[in-house]
Amino acid sequence: MKRRHLWLLLLAAGPLAAMPDADPLPTPSDLPSAAVAIGLLRQDPAVQEALANVSGASHVAGMLRASPYEWTLRGTGQQRRYEIGPASREWSAQLERSVRLPGKKALDRQLGEMEIALADAHLNEAVHEAARSLLELWMDWLQSGRMQALLAEQAQFAESNLRAVQARQRAGDASTLEVNVAAGDAAQVQQRLAAARAEADKARARLEIRFPAVPANAPMLSQPQPVSQGAPAWRERILATSDPLRQADLELRKAEQQASRVRADRLPDPTFGVFTASEVFGRERVIGVSVSVPLPGGYRRERLGQALSGIEAAAAARDRVRRTIEAEISTAYTDASSNHARWQLAEQGARQAADTARLTQRAYTLGEADVQTLLLARQQSLEVAQAALEAQVAALRARYRLLIDAHRIWGLEHE
Repeated sequence: MKRRHLWLLLLAAGPLAAMPDADPLPTPSDLPSAAVAIGLLRQDPAVQEALANVSGASHVAGMLRASPYEWTLRGTGQQRRYEIGPASREWSAQLERSVRLPGKKALDRQLGEMEIALADAHLNEAVHEAARSLLELWMDWLQSGRMQALLAEQAQFAESNLRAVQARQRAGDASTLEVNVAAGDAAQVQQRLAAARAEADKARARLEIRFPAVPANAPMLSQPQPVSQGAPAWRERILATSDPLRQADLELRKAEQQASRVRADRLPDPTFGVFTASEVFGRERVIGVSVSVPLPGGYRRERLGQALSGIEAAAAARDRVRRTIEAEISTAYTDASSNHARWQLAEQGARQAADTARLTQRAYTLGEADVQTLLLARQQSLEVAQAALEAQVAALRARYRLLIDAHRIWGLEHE
């Protein structure tokens, strides 16, 4: 079964039935399942457009198989006048059609199959790009939700700090100025929490507009995993499944087939016909056959030159696409590897900063630290926690992009 045919079945179906080989790699817990993802991708306008183009390509192939030539019926009527006597009403009729020479029909059939293959490749690329967009919007939603939760925790911590300062004020160990400073810190966190809540709503809206029927509840961000295998294995896998590279290969083969077709067209197709006529008061009946053949000239020669130049351009385009994809693979693999190590360091720093903030609050309660140290520890813990969150999401994004580009999740392996 062609890859396109299986994906068409998946797109046309409802929720994906359980298939033992539908998802050879377990879908990460913080991403939509294969069934949900396929349902979302099916709704994408770019995928719907590509599906329509596949149908259109099959009609193009049918047109090429059927030949561009059709029967032509010609008819004329005339009146022949004589100097003496009545006029003669005369008529003629002709039926003709051009005929493709042997070999051209096979070339046209191959061109039609190439149009279908190209439409298949465009469909696969549309699904791939939609999957990448789904990943980006989905991760934006999860990150904004986690940021909102992080600021909610910080708001509670700032309120706890404020209560600690107020308790020391009541005990005579803190001034009104210190209380005001702590209250201002708590208010600032509340403002950032309100902004984070708005960002989360906007991220959800962007996701729903592009992919309606998104699940209502966001899963928890998972712990980033290191990238398995080395760069050569990922490079080989992604190049083998790259839809843009497949399109470039097909464009080159199409250019070669078009050149073959133009070369064959240097020998023009003949037109055969039969005709009949009535003349001289109907006393003369004419029946005959006709053959016409265009005489090839400079136009056909220049057209062949253009087709041969198209082969060179398509070959150069394929090399350009391959080099671009290889550079993207190298960047994606490096990002996935380095981001995981960066997240580990950031996560360790966040735990240490959180412990420092808690210890500083306890020290302040015991009168062993001043209010500036207390608030600075909380602010630093927030900054480090936010950096750790960004590093976590960056590591997850990079690895998931690698999985999508390699067609390892969401049924893309059947594309």
